[in-house]
Amino acid sequence: MAVMTIRGLEESVTQALKKKAKLEGSSVNAVVARIIKEQLGLPKKPRAATYHDLNKLAGTWSDNDYLEFKKKVADCEKVDEGVWR
Repeated sequence: MAVMTIRGLEESVTQALKKKAKLEGSSVNAVVARIIKEQLGLPKKPRAATYHDLNKLAGTWSDNDYLEFKKKVADCEKVDEGVWR
């Protein structure tokens, strides 16, 4: 990425950029870069895909399901001291 310096900005512009960055919880650099891209009509960078194919499984275990699972994997959590010598 290139580094650019912008000279001759009025104080009101500088303050407006700082205020906008603070409101957005972003850096002044990020705000300026976004504004430039928007004004040039450049496409936004595509966001990472969000998948929902496992949503139906999330939060579906009952307390009994959890306890049964913990019971069945309890042996997997034991450390064999002989192996670690």
